[in-house]
Amino acid sequence: MSQQPPVRSTPVPSPRPDASMSLLTNVMDHSLDDGYAEAAARRKAEGGKLPGTLRARLGLAAGLVLAALVVTLGAAQARVTAPVVAKEREELIDRIEAETAAADRLERNVDGLRSEVGERQRKALEKHGGDKAELVALLSGATAVSGPGLQLVVDDAKGTGQGGGGPRESSSFADTGRVRDRDMQRIVNGLWESGADAIAINGQRLTALSAIRAAGDAILVDNRPLVPPYTVLAVGDGKRLSADFQDGADGQYLHVLQENYGVRASIAVQREVRLPAAPSLIVRTAQPKGAGAGTGAADTGKGTL
Repeated sequence: MSQQPPVRSTPVPSPRPDASMSLLTNVMDHSLDDGYAEAAARRKAEGGKLPGTLRARLGLAAGLVLAALVVTLGAAQARVTAPVVAKEREELIDRIEAETAAADRLERNVDGLRSEVGERQRKALEKHGGDKAELVALLSGATAVSGPGLQLVVDDAKGTGQGGGGPRESSSFADTGRVRDRDMQRIVNGLWESGADAIAINGQRLTALSAIRAAGDAILVDNRPLVPPYTVLAVGDGKRLSADFQDGADGQYLHVLQENYGVRASIAVQREVRLPAAPSLIVRTAQPKGAGAGTGAADTGKGTL
């Protein structure tokens, strides 16, 4: 006959009196929120340091204060040094004005001496020129002159000239439409040969000793630079001058420059042209050799101006 196992009874704990008040119990046991607790623990671990954003703001404020301090010190220093700079500037201006005034005085002195020398040279020409004093003064450029004549205007071409060969075919001249010193030399010599009594280029009076040279692309007349267009005034019989020049070799040379290189030129007869006196003269004298000195080499100086 089988036996039934003994029944073991486990004692059931008695319920807590506050079992029905679990919500209140939870609030009392956990009065602080978990997030606040974590934040407090983190601050405790960091040793009570300030948050990063607060530190950044404090650093920015300190930088602004430092910048303001630097600007203030710079302004104060500029205010202190401003009178010194102003004084140095005034002294420099005074020195410039003084040197300018001195240069102006020297220039006036040079002009006065140049005029005095020119006047003495003209008197010497009149004294020793005899009955040809006026002619000598005219040919030497010692006096201003006016009378009938012609005006010849020469200018560079509008563009680069075309064509090879011709009067400019040499190593010293490029095939362009620029007027060269050599061109002006030929033009002036052609006018002298055609019978011109006096010539000026852009108001610069020419004499027997005048030089037309080049400095780079510039044309110099007696070391004074000229700029195009080049206006050549010649005193003489205008119609005859114009005809003889254009029919001569130098007039044909100018015509070739017009045709081949585009150089612009115009010639017109004038009822009256006015030429100034030469700015400076070089007076040279010659002593005639005695009658009994034979026919050897003449002991003469440069007898032309």
